[in-house]
Amino acid sequence: MDSTTMRATTAGRARRRPKTYGEDRVCGADRCETRLSRYNRNQFCFRHAPARFPRMRGEFTEEYLAKHS
Repeated sequence: MDSTTMRATTAGRARRRPKTYGEDRVCGADRCETRLSRYNRNQFCFRHAPARFPRMRGEFTEEYLAKHS
């Protein structure tokens, strides 16, 4: 092998493994036996997970302010 030769890998090869959160986990809600995926970081299934609302950006319209003030 020549001393001026460089070796490299393709761009798609150096990826991290997905983070896992344990196997054989069950939803934390009472009487729910839904098995959670090892990749689901939450302790509840989708049905019992607390609601999360996205952050709203921008300004409120006059109509919205009139209804919700």
